[in-house]
Amino acid sequence: MEHPDSHAATPPAGTGLFVVFEGGDGAGKTTQADLLCSWLAAEGHDVVRTFEPGDSLAGRKIRELLLSPETGDLDPRAETLLYSADKAQHLHEVVRPALGRGAVVVCDRYVDSMLAYQGAGRTVPLEEVTTLARWATGALRPDLTVLLDVDPRESVADKVDKDRLESAGEAFHDRVRQGFLDLAAADPERYLVLPARREIRWIADQVATRVAQLLEMLSVPTGRIDP
Repeated sequence: MEHPDSHAATPPAGTGLFVVFEGGDGAGKTTQADLLCSWLAAEGHDVVRTFEPGDSLAGRKIRELLLSPETGDLDPRAETLLYSADKAQHLHEVVRPALGRGAVVVCDRYVDSMLAYQGAGRTVPLEEVTTLARWATGALRPDLTVLLDVDPRESVADKVDKDRLESAGEAFHDRVRQGFLDLAAADPERYLVLPARREIRWIADQVATRVAQLLEMLSVPTGRIDP
């Protein structure tokens, strides 16, 4: 599976660092994103912790529509368009301003989630999802995507009070998992794929090591820079 922005350039040095955590529901993305942000802050970096969908004023309403069981049966194309709208506003309101001042942006979910969930999971034609994702994000790619790989039978099946996507069934979540793995396999240099059920600290150490290498290469400054 080719990433929508496989030919897009990473933002140049001095414009911040963009790190994304991806993976299925219950993979531990929130925990690892929090640990990375704590480490970055301790190292003196200006760090912005964010997530999709929902971390913008409009995004909160979009998130409710997308995840609430009360929304009912959304057409997969409508679902894809809502995720795209959230991404466009999120980049405008949160991500691009932070990168522009030189911050390290750590995001829980981004484009790969749309490709995996709506493309592979909902079987919306991947080329259509790819085109929409590229347009919605202006082809902005993360410097690093951390994929926490987990069998959905270990993370979703027994969960109580599932949201609308978590309730989509085993076959759906199997396709989502494979979609993530295909994206990582197609562009391994931009990904760090880790088994989500390893020790939390071990995973955090692997992530911090890789991010430290990127910070050194890109010369991302420490300390807050005024916009």
